[in-house]
Amino acid sequence: MNACKVRFAPSPTGPLHIGGARSALFNYLFAAHEGGQFVLRIEDTDLERSRREYEDEIIESLRWLGINWTEGMLQGGDNGPYRQTERLSIYRQYLDQLLKQGDAYYCFCTQEELEAERLDQLNSGTMQRYSGKCSTLSQKEVEERLMAGIKPTIRFRVPEHKIHIVNDLVRGSVSFESDNSGDFIIAKSDGIPVYNFAVVIDDVLMGITHVVRAEEHLSNTPRQLMLYDAFNFPRPEFAHISLILGSDRQKMSKRHGATSLVQYREMGYLPEALFNFLALLGWSPEGEQEILSPEEIIKSFTLERVAKSPAVFDMDKLNWVNQQYLKKKTILELAGLLKPYLKASEYVADIENLDDFRYGLLVEAVRDHLICLSDVTKYMNVFFREAVYEKEALQALAGDGVITVLETFRDELPYFSEPEEIKQFIKATIKKLKLKPKDVFMPLRSALSGQTHGPELPYLISIWGRDESIQRINKAIVTIS
Repeated sequence: MNACKVRFAPSPTGPLHIGGARSALFNYLFAAHEGGQFVLRIEDTDLERSRREYEDEIIESLRWLGINWTEGMLQGGDNGPYRQTERLSIYRQYLDQLLKQGDAYYCFCTQEELEAERLDQLNSGTMQRYSGKCSTLSQKEVEERLMAGIKPTIRFRVPEHKIHIVNDLVRGSVSFESDNSGDFIIAKSDGIPVYNFAVVIDDVLMGITHVVRAEEHLSNTPRQLMLYDAFNFPRPEFAHISLILGSDRQKMSKRHGATSLVQYREMGYLPEALFNFLALLGWSPEGEQEILSPEEIIKSFTLERVAKSPAVFDMDKLNWVNQQYLKKKTILELAGLLKPYLKASEYVADIENLDDFRYGLLVEAVRDHLICLSDVTKYMNVFFREAVYEKEALQALAGDGVITVLETFRDELPYFSEPEEIKQFIKATIKKLKLKPKDVFMPLRSALSGQTHGPELPYLISIWGRDESIQRINKAIVTIS
C-alpha cells in the first residue's frame, strides 16, 4: 500500500464522545501501522453550537489518550487552515464552479414551502425528497430573486439513474442509487457550506487517501460520491467502523453512564487503559492477549480485522483493563496519580500529616481495591476516622474468646512499623493462643476498623501506629463488655 493519509475532523459542539475517540484512535492506529500521516482538523460550521472551549477540550483529550497527529490543529502544515470557518473563501470557489457547470443551482424555497411539500409526500405515500422545482428557474428568474434580497440555499443537482458503488474496506461492496436522493443542499442561505460539501473539499485538498469513520456516516457517502464525480476528483478509500452499543445493545448514550472521554479522565481511568480498551472495541488482534501496549496494537492493527458487527461497551471489561494497568504502576507512580483525588477530598489534612513512608503504605494498602483513581476516597474513612461497627463486625466481636484475643494483642503489641513485622506478630499471637487464623484475624479487624473487609490489617496498623491501634482495641473492648 502506498503511504496513506487519514483524518479526524470533530465538530466542537460538546466534549469528545467515546465513539469519536474510538474513531480518532482507529485513524491514528491505521496511519501509524502503515507509516502514513494523520490530520486533525475542526469542523465548526455549526455556528450556533460550536464553542472554542470544546475545541480545546477535544484536542487536550486526544493528547491525553496518547493520540498524536502529523498535520493540522496546532501542528500546522501545507494544507491549512484546519478550521472550517477559516476556509469559507476556499469553499466559495468550489460552489461557484458547480454553479457554473450546472451541477448546482440556487434554491429560493422557504422552510414553510419545504415542510408543506414534505407533508404532501408523506400523505400520498411517495418518497420524501425535494421536488426540484427551483432547478428549472431561468437565469432571469434567479437574478430577480437575488436582486430582491432573497437569500437562497445552493442545491446539488443529483444525476438520474446512476448507481454508485463503494468497496468499503470494512463492510464490503455497498451500492447506492442516485434516484433515492433528491437534490440536496450544499450551502445554507448564509453562505456556510454543509457538512457533505465541505468534507469533500477538505479531504481532497488535504490529500486524504482513506476515510475511516463511524458506520452512521455511511448514509452520507452517496452524496459525497456525487460531489467527487462532479468535480472529477479521485475518490478516497472508505472504511465504516461499527457503532458502539451500550450493555442493552442500544446506541451508547448518557443512560449507559459516562459518554465523554473527559468524564473517564476525571474519574481516574488511565489513558493507557482506555487506549487499550477502545482499540478492542470493534477490532481484534491475533491471539488471546487483551492487555497490549500502544506499540503492540499499532504493529497488529489492520482494517481487515475490524468487525462489521456493533461493538458493545462493557464497563466490567473497562474496569478490569484499568485495574491491570493500575497494578503495573509502581507505588511511587500511583502515589503521585492519587494525590489530586485525595487533595480534593475531606481527607486532605490527614494525608498531609502522613510522612512519605506511611503515605506509601497507604497507597500499597488500597492499590488492589481500586478500579479507578477516584475510588481511593472510598477507603480513607477506615484510616482516618473512628471505627463505626458494622453489623457483621459486631457479630464477629460477639464470639467466644474475643476479649482474650483483643487483650493479648493490646498488651503485647510492640512498636512495629513494617506491615510484614506486624503480620509476623499476628501469626505469633495465633500460635500462642492456639486458635484458627480466622478466629484471630476477624476479631482484630472488626475491633480495629469496625469492618470485616477492606485494606489488609497489617497496613492499617502500620499507618495508625501502636498508640492509636491500642486506643481502637480499648474502644472495642468497652463496646462488647
